[in-house]
Amino acid sequence: MVARRYSIVAAGVVFTLLSGLWGIGVFDRLNLAGYTVPGSQSSVADELIDEHLGRRTPDVVVHYAVADGRKIADVSEEILHRLNALDQSLLAQPIDSYWTSDPIRRSAFISEDRTEALAVLTLTGDDSQRLKNFEQIRDALSVPGIETKFSGYSAVTEAYNSESERDLILTESIALPVTLLFLVFIFGGLVAASIPVVIGVLAIVSSLGALRFISEFTEVSSFAVNTASLIGLGMAIDYGLFTVSRFREEMAATGSTDDAVRRTVQTACRTVLFSGLVLVAAFLGMLVFPLSAMRSLGFGAMSAVGLAAVLSVTVVPAVLAILGERINALPLRFRGADRGEERAIRFWARFGAGVIRRPGLLSTGIIAVLLLFAAPVFGIGFSNIDSSGLPEGNPTRVAQEAIVQNFPNATNGVDLIVRDAGGGQPDAATLQELMTTTGRTEGVRFALVTDRGPDFAVVHAILADPDFTTPALETVRRLRALETPPSITLLVGGENAISADSYDAIIAGFPKMAAAMAAAILVMMFLAFRSVLLPIKAVLMSGLSLAASLGILTWIFQDGYGAAWLGVTPGPLPVAGVVIVVATVFGLSTDYEVFLISRMVEARAAGSDTRGAVLEGVAGTGRVVTAAAAMLIIVSGAAALSGLMLVKLVGLGILISVLIDATLVRMVLVPALVALMGEANWWSPWRLPAVEPAPEPVR
Repeated sequence: MVARRYSIVAAGVVFTLLSGLWGIGVFDRLNLAGYTVPGSQSSVADELIDEHLGRRTPDVVVHYAVADGRKIADVSEEILHRLNALDQSLLAQPIDSYWTSDPIRRSAFISEDRTEALAVLTLTGDDSQRLKNFEQIRDALSVPGIETKFSGYSAVTEAYNSESERDLILTESIALPVTLLFLVFIFGGLVAASIPVVIGVLAIVSSLGALRFISEFTEVSSFAVNTASLIGLGMAIDYGLFTVSRFREEMAATGSTDDAVRRTVQTACRTVLFSGLVLVAAFLGMLVFPLSAMRSLGFGAMSAVGLAAVLSVTVVPAVLAILGERINALPLRFRGADRGEERAIRFWARFGAGVIRRPGLLSTGIIAVLLLFAAPVFGIGFSNIDSSGLPEGNPTRVAQEAIVQNFPNATNGVDLIVRDAGGGQPDAATLQELMTTTGRTEGVRFALVTDRGPDFAVVHAILADPDFTTPALETVRRLRALETPPSITLLVGGENAISADSYDAIIAGFPKMAAAMAAAILVMMFLAFRSVLLPIKAVLMSGLSLAASLGILTWIFQDGYGAAWLGVTPGPLPVAGVVIVVATVFGLSTDYEVFLISRMVEARAAGSDTRGAVLEGVAGTGRVVTAAAAMLIIVSGAAALSGLMLVKLVGLGILISVLIDATLVRMVLVPALVALMGEANWWSPWRLPAVEPAPEPVR
């Protein structure tokens, strides 16, 4: 780093800019696909329909409405002219609408007061091409003087992508200047404060390139950019803060730029790399899910963390080597800022001494509080992603709400693929019996035969509940449990069935995800600390912190306490958001544990007893952990202002977990438990690694 400082900085900046320029194209590739479970019943059913009947998912649902005493019949000619003028090469199926459908289906596309009507379009191409096709025909479908709104898969995807781009700008415009001001207060100078912020910007820009690369191989969720930017920005700023703080400490101790950089790389950068590996290990747990959308979120988060860590251990030390004593240039001295580090060490030393005087009482009390916070988790409910996750007032969400309210029979429903057990079409009597049984099933309005393939028939069930809601998914499960004659085979497919299968796959994957995260982190911490009990305690404390955070999120998002203040519509938690929160919170909790325990192990290796190691760990990391937590609270708090339910959940989840973890858990509960465990903390079948003790901070 010292010898090649200029070339390292130049290479890092050039790589980031090229990555960002190429990565801008990822916004055209984001979608809401990737929730189909390979090999599931719904997947097999839909592949069969797509192969023989063509794709049937409604990409665009156009909602036309008139007022001023007019009826849809009064404007039908104008609307039909628009529909007929569309480029037919963009359509995978003929337009299904009030004006073009058969008499049975036609009634589903007109409201009871006959002032609203629907047209359903299925577009050609893959997800990206269909999104472009929708943007191309949107204006052509709008009729002057007639209220026109859009829903459907492509419309909802476009709405999510637009909101994601706006949220990204909003988060950065709030988080970056506020973070810079806070760092100026911490460091007392503009140059030192700017480095973590600049690294944060580089991490955001380079993460776009990583997501674009991922999109070449798999679907990338519309939320990937927001989550990767949130995590990458937060961790890059934290890592920059940690590295710059250590460099200033070493400069004060040695007075030599080269020695300070080398010592910073050996200590702070080593911890940053390990921290990055811990977070990557946490997000590895997301790869157990069979859904490509969930895996893309995991890949995106791992890339963001990895880039933040790599930039922090290459570009930051090289910049510090260039700056040297100029790290303290452009001072903006606040009252007492020069003595802030000294006061912080004394404060946290006294705080640590107070904790280890009453470790049993404090441990019991904090565990009880965290269990109380975690109690609502037992009633947690989950939902899949749909238009209800968009901000209130969003035109696409308004259109979908109008369709649900005024067009009860115009739903995706459920497709039952019926085959004769011996091959070929089922007979008419069997189909009639199945339609009757299906129509009597709880949650079904009625059923009818809609299509026939070469060796199967499609019975379409209209549901009594809105698409993708919990009652609709329960109806899918009841239809799969129907007793059918032995002469037929039955597959249940359609968008609601896909949603039910993806929901079940995510729920079933949670234990595997937790086991994968815990195992990876345990192994890494065993290797780092050469202790048996410290890693186990770290994982247990992270789990307790996570449960408390999820309990508070359930209390807000599902039970509705404080929801109005946060702009949240109470309801089940988006399951994809919960997965991201679990991985992020678990990783961050362990991350703070690494900062604290590393300093304790360092003191222990230098000859301290357990009490001395605890005091050294708390005093040496208290200020850094608190400042790092404040940085993440600023970044995640900005993300929590998002209008997207999933992004708001992730931002608020990280904010709550950091508040809990950096105060109650890491600075009180962990030191208290280490003090209670005494010499058992350090037991290991391996010899403790030789860790060079840190120099005494300059007083």
